Amino acid sequence: MMYKNLMNKAVIYILALLTSNSLLAEQPKDWQLGFQKTASKSMDDIVWLHDYILLPIIAAITAFVLFLVIYSCIRFKASRNPTASTTTHNTMIEIIWTLVPCIILIIIAVPSFKILYSQDKIPPADVTIKAVGYQWYWGYEYPDENIIFDSYMVAEEDLKPGQPRLLTVDNEIFVPVNKVVKVMITANDVLHAWALPSFGVKRDAVPGRINETWFKADRTGTFYGQCSELCGIKHAFMPITVNVVSQDEYDQWLQEAKQKFAKEEKKSNIELAKKIIQEQIK
Repeated sequence: MMYKNLMNKAVIYILALLTSNSLLAEQPKDWQLGFQKTASKSMDDIVWLHDYILLPIIAAITAFVLFLVIYSCIRFKASRNPTASTTTHNTMIEIIWTLVPCIILIIIAVPSFKILYSQDKIPPADVTIKAVGYQWYWGYEYPDENIIFDSYMVAEEDLKPGQPRLLTVDNEIFVPVNKVVKVMITANDVLHAWALPSFGVKRDAVPGRINETWFKADRTGTFYGQCSELCGIKHAFMPITVNVVSQDEYDQWLQEAKQKFAKEEKKSNIELAKKIIQEQIK
């Protein structure tokens, strides 16, 4: 009876892991297998490539290699072959194991290049955001709206009920649903990477260079990402939070953000340094 209960629990656990891809929310989960729930066509394409191209090919190759190993162990064991074979090569086999990998690579490459091209070709943007990586937080700017703010991770002791650890920030990004959002990404100090798994987005943030990417969220919700380039001791403390809302909610947030995060009120370090020097001279 105990054995049966353990088996039932094991089956339920395995099924939960295998189906976790469809049950996940928009943030990573403990013991997660598979991707987070998709929220853009780009991520839908990535998941399709993974599930219907890569996984079947990997499974087929694994099964074939396992079959060859087992067959060889049985067919060519010493007791069945007292006299060693003197075969040195087989031209047909060599042709096959050269052509088959080439065909497999072509099957993988065609949809892969299509997805890469669609990600790099940025359509006309409805919203533009500039993301700047710092050690260890993100700075954001809406250049068309004259909005600029910094986004720091909320410490664990300051979290409210329901807020995820290591993913919650004090100032979140807001974007409208079903609108093209272009993100210009750079860094102020070292290499960072701006990544949002649910949107299929990941771009390096390089000092002195601006990389561009885009996404079009097809549903509302709160989506989490993180810096995905090792950037120092607090690399794990650079979360990204994006709220996808309706157009009316976005317009309302814009009005509030223009007052709270007006760019004129933000002074750069250089400006502050100049002011201090001028005061000292006086």
